[in-house]
Formats: sequence, C-alpha cells, structure tokens
Amino acid sequence: MSDNPSTLITTSRANLVDLYVGADEKEQLERYAASLPRIRLTARNAADLELLANGSFSPLDRYMSRDDYLRVLEDMRLSGGSLFPIPITLSVGRDAPITLDTDIALVDDYNDLLAVMTIEDVYEWDLKTEGQLVYGTTDPRHCMLAEMNSWGDVNLSGTIRVFQSPRHRDFCALRLSPREVRKRLAALGQRNVVAFQTRNPLHRGHQEMIKRALNQVDGTLLFHPVVGLTKPGDIDHYTRTRSYRLLAEKYYDPQRTLLALLPLAMRMAGPREALWHAIIRRNYGATHFIVGRNHASPGNDSRGNPFYEASAAQKLLARHSEEIGVCPLPFSEFVYLPEENRYEEVTKVAPSQKTRAISGSEIRDLLNSGEPLPEWMMQPEAGRILSEAHLSGDRRGFCIWLTGLSCSGKSTTAEVLTARLLEQGRRATLLDGDVVRTHLSKGLGFSQEDRDTNVRRIGFVAAEIVKHGGAVICAAVSPFRASRNECRSMVGDENFIEVFVDCPLEICEQRDKKGMYALARQGKIKEFTGIESPYEAPVNAEIELDTVNSSVIENVDLIMAYLSSRSFLPVEAFGAADLTARQIGFDTQSNR
Repeated sequence: MSDNPSTLITTSRANLVDLYVGADEKEQLERYAASLPRIRLTARNAADLELLANGSFSPLDRYMSRDDYLRVLEDMRLSGGSLFPIPITLSVGRDAPITLDTDIALVDDYNDLLAVMTIEDVYEWDLKTEGQLVYGTTDPRHCMLAEMNSWGDVNLSGTIRVFQSPRHRDFCALRLSPREVRKRLAALGQRNVVAFQTRNPLHRGHQEMIKRALNQVDGTLLFHPVVGLTKPGDIDHYTRTRSYRLLAEKYYDPQRTLLALLPLAMRMAGPREALWHAIIRRNYGATHFIVGRNHASPGNDSRGNPFYEASAAQKLLARHSEEIGVCPLPFSEFVYLPEENRYEEVTKVAPSQKTRAISGSEIRDLLNSGEPLPEWMMQPEAGRILSEAHLSGDRRGFCIWLTGLSCSGKSTTAEVLTARLLEQGRRATLLDGDVVRTHLSKGLGFSQEDRDTNVRRIGFVAAEIVKHGGAVICAAVSPFRASRNECRSMVGDENFIEVFVDCPLEICEQRDKKGMYALARQGKIKEFTGIESPYEAPVNAEIELDTVNSSVIENVDLIMAYLSSRSFLPVEAFGAADLTARQIGFDTQSNR
C-alpha cells in the first residue's frame, strides 16, 4: 500500500520507513527491553532515532552499518546506491555491553526505554577521516568536530524496533511526522510544496524570500524550522517557535501554509547538510526547497576564515536535485533599501544604492545591545517576543576560560577577576580545575581521557551558568584544543572567551611551590602536562596574557577592558577598564 495520501504531491511516492512496532507488540517488547543491557543515547542519538523511526531519514532504516558509513563518507551514498550525504551513527566506548547478534535496549537521558536493537555490525571509525570527508575540515573549532571528540571508538548498527519516541513536552500540536505532514499538505490541494528551513528568527528578508519562492512556483508553504540541536549559541527554540507561530497565523494564508517543527539534530555541514535537508523535506512531501548561500554554516574556523565557500550549498543541491526529486530555489542574502522601502537580494543591488543589513547576525547584535529591533528588519510582534526573552547587554552570560600550564598564573588571575566582577555587582562563579576535580570529578586520573572528562564537566556547568545570564570564570590547564573547543561549542562561540595564560615552562617550574614538576621529572607523577604529556596552545585565542612581564592587576584590567569592549559589562561602570580598552585598541571584529 502506498504512503502517498494524494497524487498531487509527486515527491511522496517513495515509501517511508516505519520502525515503530504495533500496539499488540509494544507491551511485550517493552517488558523484554527491561531485561536487556542498556545503551544510553545522547540527545543527538535520540533525535536521530526519532527521525529514523518516523521515516524522515528514508530510505535509511538504522544507524549506519560499516558499508553504508564508508560509502557515505566517500561518495554520499548508502551501500544500495541511494543518495544520503550525512553519516547517522551510534558510537559507544569499547567497554560497552555489546555482543554481535544479541539485543540491547536503547534508553534516553532519563533512562526511559525507547527501542530494542539487534547488534549486527560493530566497526571502528576515525574522527579526522570523517571530519575531512564530510565536513571538509579537521579544525576542532567546527562545533560538530568539537562534539565528536567525545564520542565512542566504535559504531553499532542493526535492526531497530521502536516502541516509544523520545519525550517532547512542548508545542506538541506542531510536532508532525512525515505522514501527518503529507496528509495535511494533500488536504491543502496544491501540487507544488515549497519547504523553508530555518534555525533563526524569521526576519523580513526571509519573508521576502518566501514570498518570491511561492510566487515562482505557485504552491503551498511548508514552514519547517529545526527545533532539535542547532548551532551552539542560537536563540532557543521556545522563543523562536512562539514567533514562528505568531507570524504564520497573522501573515500567511492558512489555506496555503503549514507550520510543522522538525526535531532534527543539525550537523552544520554546509553543502552536504543542504542536500540532506532537501532529502528530508522530500520525505515530508516537498517539491521545492529554499536554500541560502551559506546554508547550515558553522561560522569561521580557527583562523577566522569561513568553513565553506559561499554558494557551495546551492551548487551541490543543484547537481543532485533531479535525482532526489526536489527543485532548489536559491537565494542570496536580502538587504533593505530605505529610499525605495523594499527588499532585494544583495547580489542585485548596485554599489551606489544605500542599504541596511538584514541577517541573523544583525538581529543577534541588536538583541545583545538591548536596542529594539526596527520594524524594517522584523515584524514588530515577533521582535517583541525576541526582545522580551533575550538577555541583552551586560545581562548576558559569558565564560572566561583561562588555559595554560600549571603554575602559569591561571588561578590567581581567576580569583582576582572574580573578585573584581563581584565588587561591581556582577554575578560571577569561579570554577577552578583542581577544585572541580575534588568535588565533581573525584576518582579521575590524569590520562588524556580523564582530563578531557574533567574539562567537559567544567564546560557543562559553565554552559548552564551562561545560559541563565551568569558570568563564569574557568581556570583549568585543559591541555587539549579539542576538549577546549568542545566547551566553546557547549557554551556558544559568542559567549566563550578563551584566555591563553602564556608562561614558559621553566618559569612555571620555578614558581611551583608544591613541587609537582620536580615529582614529575623524577617519574613519581605520570602524564604531567609539560613534562610527559603535551600542552596544545590555543590557536587565535580571544586574549593572551603575559604573566612574566605583566602583573596580575594589569592582566585582569586587560580582561575587564575586553569585556567592556564586547558590552558584557556596562562601560560607565568601568571607566578605567574602558580607558584600557581604548589604549590597547581592541579589534572587536576579530575579538583580539
């Protein structure tokens, strides 16, 4: 029996995968799962499971096998030949309770049982290989590669039987499966369906883009924002969805519009991700897909350069559009022409014309400054929702991450900085690496794995503090770039300030009153950073401190000046710090 609810939607002819067991089997399978070894899914794994189960990832019906995985890396196809550009994998540690040809239970973060999986394949994977082939980089500043650093060493694959979806408590009426979306689109009766993907607030440039796309194809709008894992630091999906819902109800024809939420875990993979998004929207019934010049961009690399070439996503999707059955509708960024009171693609504007920028980054900058969003940029009702929910100006949270060798001066700098912030009435929390080891990471050793675990725990706590508007100062050796970048990803790039406390090893040894370096050189402390274990200095840290030629007060002034230059602190309350910032000449574009 065909899954197509209507012959009007031509791209829905392909059958959808369905991994859910029937009602008669559900109770029995759930009882069986309770007796099995358990694999706890990450938020990303759980999101992938939901979209595997409901057919969003069709024709994929499992976490990828070795054959599927390797072919996807090399040429964006499953082993059977179907185009699929992004690896969907389940990684575990080597010590996981797994045996070939046996069953395991898949559980979520709350230990709720979701599915039973039969282990049919176990294989190793390599982060650098996947990074280079899928993401086009091995730079750990890429938010996805930073996260992948903490994944397990092996991937699992096999048949999955799902008896419960991951729980969602919010916007339940808008969380529609591919079958539900197809059915509603068919009821609207238009042959063409234009899908619009976003992880950002909807501004007037987006609205103009949607208007032109609908006029071009004379179809229905599938307004399909992502509410799963997006780029760290993005505006939360609760606020965005409230604005989406308001705009859909007030400014779009209900007979030609369907708003549905997609609980996708994005990879920020640029061109490959654009193609993946189009395949997913095909499974939801779309015939056309709006794709921007920098679709699913993760931003800039460690050197400050964009990860992906502009328009690369549009070009890749155009090459494969006929095969996947989705027609791309490419647009560049839109700007506002104040003298003509209209919107236009920036590539079609003459250099002499006056324009105003209209982009997600502009909106975030205005929200951070506390200035109201102008009506030419965003519908006023949506602007109010964003402004009321956003912590702006010096109410924003931030993380100062001090990294450097032991005895380089991190803790002293952190203590003085914390005191200065508290003096000024700023809520500030100090997370010292040694203190965290005592209370939160007791029992961890000094292997690279244990060090990374300790750093991630600090990063997790810091991210929660920043999320709620707090200032957090983290002082930890944190010797490996990958784990530091993972913490940056957790906190969000805009709110993470890496401070390299640069001090030569010989000076650190001279300062060492505890004798740790001496014990390390005698072989009594193993894997000590700087002696047996390497320290990877930051690449392009926001701030570098010299603790040999500068005093702790001078260095703290430097950090305070930087915070003022980024509007994390009220300038009027830090006259001395602001003066220092001007004297130093911070380049706020490069954050240096």
